[in-house]
Amino acid sequence: MKKTIWTSLSLIILLIAACANEDSNKNEVKIMKKKKAVVYQVFTRLFGNTNTTNKPWGTIEENGVGKFEDFDGKALTEIKNLGITHIWYTGVPHHTVINDYTEFGISNDDPDVVKGRAGSPYAVKDYYNVNPDLALDPDKRLEEFKALIDRTHRHNMKVLIDIVPNHVARNYEGLTNPKGIADFGVDDDTSSEYKRDNNFYYIPGSEFKVPNWENGYSPLGDNTNPLEDNMFIEVPAKWTGNGSRLPQPNFNDWYETVKINYGVRPDGSKDFEELPDSYAEKDFKEHFEFWEAKDVPDSWKKFRDIALYWLDFGVDGFRFDMAEMVPVEFWSFMNSAIKMKNSEAFLLAEVYNPQLYRDYIQKGKMDYLYDKVELYDSIKHIMQGHGWTDHIPVVQKGMQDIEHHMLHFLENHDEQRIASPDFVGKAEIAKPAMVVSATLSTSPTMIYFGQEVGEPAQENAGFGSPTRTSIFDYIGVPNHQRWVNNKKFDGGQLTDDEKDLRDFYKRLLNFTITSDALMGEYQEIHFYNKEHTEGYDHRILSYVRWVDDEKLVVISNFDVEKSYDIEFKLPPEIIKKWRLGGNTYKLQEQLYDSTDYELNIENEVGLINLRLRPLESLILQVRE
Repeated sequence: MKKTIWTSLSLIILLIAACANEDSNKNEVKIMKKKKAVVYQVFTRLFGNTNTTNKPWGTIEENGVGKFEDFDGKALTEIKNLGITHIWYTGVPHHTVINDYTEFGISNDDPDVVKGRAGSPYAVKDYYNVNPDLALDPDKRLEEFKALIDRTHRHNMKVLIDIVPNHVARNYEGLTNPKGIADFGVDDDTSSEYKRDNNFYYIPGSEFKVPNWENGYSPLGDNTNPLEDNMFIEVPAKWTGNGSRLPQPNFNDWYETVKINYGVRPDGSKDFEELPDSYAEKDFKEHFEFWEAKDVPDSWKKFRDIALYWLDFGVDGFRFDMAEMVPVEFWSFMNSAIKMKNSEAFLLAEVYNPQLYRDYIQKGKMDYLYDKVELYDSIKHIMQGHGWTDHIPVVQKGMQDIEHHMLHFLENHDEQRIASPDFVGKAEIAKPAMVVSATLSTSPTMIYFGQEVGEPAQENAGFGSPTRTSIFDYIGVPNHQRWVNNKKFDGGQLTDDEKDLRDFYKRLLNFTITSDALMGEYQEIHFYNKEHTEGYDHRILSYVRWVDDEKLVVISNFDVEKSYDIEFKLPPEIIKKWRLGGNTYKLQEQLYDSTDYELNIENEVGLINLRLRPLESLILQVRE
């Protein structure tokens, strides 16, 4: 009898434990559920610079420069609190600069093949080290960057840096290569235009000539430099980064860089095994196994080793520049190697040809591509008053199979600032666009530092022109500097409008990284409302996002002047999918916590009486 009771008790205890374990597993699944990612692109040398001189072509002493150290605990806390999950520290790898670091064993760079005084971050001179401008002690620049990575991780954010596989600086020179790693071009046969394992393409029998400067351009403006003599010795001349095969490239060519050879012959044919189409459906492990037994061009190995070095250093992922100029097979090779080391590595690529998107995602194993040509360009036209919101659901439908992989943004270092006159001239006009960009799909969202305070990029920095914050020169970023507030990082000098704008971004981005629905289902209801809702037109956009326990209605008014008083509608299809059996539901607005909205269901159609003010967006959650 006692044995029977004990056995029964044991079974009960086991059942309770099993239930507890099941509940624990449920909780674990909930905790592990994927949320949206938000990337903060920051131009590293500009972030902490408080100097306001802004002299065109100014030196580092005249115009100042930010440092790794400027990203202190307070700065990182404020970035994190903005709703950021990943920081892309732009301009970290050691690129060409017009500054004398010879006492640290670094050769001077020739202004004739450098764009700007601070240099382009996409003319990398040494992939195994970092920009000496960014360090308090250039001799300890790697240690200072490692400390920044560690600080960023302690603030629960991931670190991304650039890799630029298509080209390197004309004067590439690795000073701290790991043992056994040779510099690009050291072992090349320069007597041939092309050999598979050469790192560069050559123009035999020629020598490089500096471009003929146009439109009154002079390197460094009116400043002088001993190396500025309209000469740069390179014999034989190499192909230029954008593919120019002229010994004297054009002024508009990427003359400061040389193109990397990936085993693509000058006629365009491939000197390596192509990836079978079936590999579009295979995972990174199968891609890695495919290449393990293959003999690949030397440049492939060099860039793979660079990426793995930085992963070992603590970096969590990469932004790949001009990825479509490099064969997709190389990306399969490199990205599968990256994922074998860190399966969670964040891989973002710049690809502008929509016809190549699926190849670079599926065969190239990219996590994310810029959604520039489709969504960004469409939203920009709408913001400027040229386009109709009708186009956005069409774009999203076309991206349906790859929508998670298409990163959304309204600003980055290549694009005009929203507040610049050539875009829309007022940062607030981006509010509905930002809501749509951040909530339309399951893809990550990216913002560019200063965007959240309406930076207009009005400065004439030197190389290039205003409307884009300079990536080539030492410069201050005025709106952003008001937020920096002498490195208090508290927005103490911001205007009321700038504070309100940053508060909007903070509310929106924090909502996106906590919402389950934004990783769930999507359906546009825009065209239903155009047909059935009086007063609803092409300046409004609407759609729904949902999971079982979070149902959202997103409505954005892109018009700068017009308010809309409408009886907005949820079609019967959505009422049925959401299993809304009652007659009335409260709606909670998610950005500004307003509960003044109701959903009434009549004849299987959901009705919401609402007013949309100019540039207003509503994210309404159904309360059951």
